[in-house]
Amino acid sequence: MTTRKLSWIFAARVLAVVLCVSGVAQAMDSVPKAEYRVRRAALSAGLKGGVAVVFAGTEPVLDFMPFRQDADFYYLSGWIEPGAALVVIGPGPETKTRLGDIVPAHGYKEILFLPARNLVTEKYTGIKMDAATAGVAAATGFDAVLPMTALPEVLTTFVGEDRRRGQNIWSQTDVPAAKASVEFLAASLGVAVIGNGANDVRVLTMGLRTVKSAAEIELIRKATDASIAAQIAGMKAIKPGVRERTVAGIEIETMMAEGCERPSYAPIVGAGKNSTTLHYSSNEALMKAGEVVVIDAAGEYSLYASDITRTMPVGGKFTARQKEIYDIVLGAQRAAAAAFFAGKMRLGNVSERGPEVTDTLDKVAFDYINTHGKDLHGEPLGKYFLHGLGHSVGIDVHDPMDYSKPLDKGMVFTIEPGVYIAEEQIGVRIEDTYYVGQDGRLVDLVAKLPHETTDVEAAMRK
Repeated sequence: MTTRKLSWIFAARVLAVVLCVSGVAQAMDSVPKAEYRVRRAALSAGLKGGVAVVFAGTEPVLDFMPFRQDADFYYLSGWIEPGAALVVIGPGPETKTRLGDIVPAHGYKEILFLPARNLVTEKYTGIKMDAATAGVAAATGFDAVLPMTALPEVLTTFVGEDRRRGQNIWSQTDVPAAKASVEFLAASLGVAVIGNGANDVRVLTMGLRTVKSAAEIELIRKATDASIAAQIAGMKAIKPGVRERTVAGIEIETMMAEGCERPSYAPIVGAGKNSTTLHYSSNEALMKAGEVVVIDAAGEYSLYASDITRTMPVGGKFTARQKEIYDIVLGAQRAAAAAFFAGKMRLGNVSERGPEVTDTLDKVAFDYINTHGKDLHGEPLGKYFLHGLGHSVGIDVHDPMDYSKPLDKGMVFTIEPGVYIAEEQIGVRIEDTYYVGQDGRLVDLVAKLPHETTDVEAAMRK
């Protein structure tokens, strides 16, 4: 999957929302609570003695609107209820003000702030927890849990002790609640603005989220296994006269039956000319014999995503030309995977395909496509590889990562070459999700899903 507009239009998404806000989703799998604390402590090391305040997502206005927890908040807390916030204070040394007053050294501190309960709303959404709930500290894994009303006082007290700390406030700079908290802090201290405003906490969390723990990889594996089952169900449903969205619905149903709480992105099912549109989203056409269909669909398991794409013949058997293009794309994927070397190769992108580039998997795949096969005019096929080779995967299907750096142990990403020839109405994309093991080897989480054309055709017949 390339960069997507994540617009949810499926009834299954609505069901997932109901489960989440009703509290049923508390039964989801998770990494160990101790791991969340390790993440918060790791974040604190980058705060330069300052403070991070990170807000959860807000509850939807209408109960059929989608809710998904803010990814950075979830990464640091594991908490899935809306409306919360967390504060992490990084340890700092003793300081002296300009007036000579000594400000004592301060240690690490973490606090979860929970909003006031709305007992009327809870009749619709299910019971929530607040700071007064019995056992809330043990349930959340935080050192301290306070009501949201205490957040301004905590921030004002911390920064008021030494206003230079205002230079090291980290938050989500585009989240209204985060902006409001910093503005209220400034008002509490009687100034127009605190320092230069908040620093973007995502600069710090991106580095932490790039490398996945064993527990995270296991959740991504579960998302992938459920998505493989969905892809196989979709393959079996492909026939002339079947509507694209029918196949999308079958895949959503299957992935959720296999344990996913929602699709990790809006599924793409595009046949014929639609297979050449990268982000085709209406899924409204009837599939016809002789076409190929691209299915880009995967699920999210306990907020961890997977990403898979397969290309199938609508009539159950590839034509010679379709097989030729398919085999070239598969060859490019395998060439990129074979070229991987931990700590040396980057993913790369479409702007790095010149002859001077030697360290990206994208360039390896592009070169393979560009030297195998021709279009109807005798031109190389490289120009039909329209998007980058892959992206990081994690809590978000496009997880944050610094793509200028090499891929290394613990990273999870896709390899997804594609060729899209509109003139021939043939689009082929093959996408697997991989991770790098601690031995530096690349592991394909989608290895058991058919890759070869003969295996794809056989899977459609079963």
